[in-house]
Amino acid sequence: MYVIDKNIEKELIIKKSRFITILFKINSIDESIKLLEEVKVKYPKASHYCYCCILDNYKKVSDDKEPSKTAGMPILNVLEKLELTNILAVVVRYFGGIKLGSAGLIRAYSNSVKTALDEVNLHKLIPGYKLTIEFDYSSKLQIDYNFKNATIVSKSFKDKITYEVIISKEDYDKLNKKNIQICTLEQTWIETN
Repeated sequence: MYVIDKNIEKELIIKKSRFITILFKINSIDESIKLLEEVKVKYPKASHYCYCCILDNYKKVSDDKEPSKTAGMPILNVLEKLELTNILAVVVRYFGGIKLGSAGLIRAYSNSVKTALDEVNLHKLIPGYKLTIEFDYSSKLQIDYNFKNATIVSKSFKDKITYEVIISKEDYDKLNKKNIQICTLEQTWIETN
């Protein structure tokens, strides 16, 4: 699976119709709903707001009054071919007066998304864990060494030291053999360059 590295907006004119594609990197369904509403506010007089949202196993598409399967599904197909996740792709259309037909619409929506994707980099996602560890002050140097490849999200220094860490599955498997006390463990995905 892959994610885009940044949000992007790209416009194409196809037979006098404006196709404005906005790609958002998202982390939740609620975020995608909010962003879609913001797009509608930004482009209030558009003819259509077609979109595809992919978040892990969740997928939602909308043709927004275009003929069935001529907008949302073509957008989904482009995103799925690249194995993208955590993405909301919205294509805003201002009708230019020339009908494109079903095949023309499919091409227009697909090409709009492909053109926008040409402007971003894709980052691979690898399996990992978000975990919390607690340890004595005397173990700090050893813990820091063992977690040198991990991302330490937060540190707390009280009676004991607590780290919240994001680590790849591969590094976690190696670490698991070192008898480090793990307080919480949650599966996640880690973005790589």
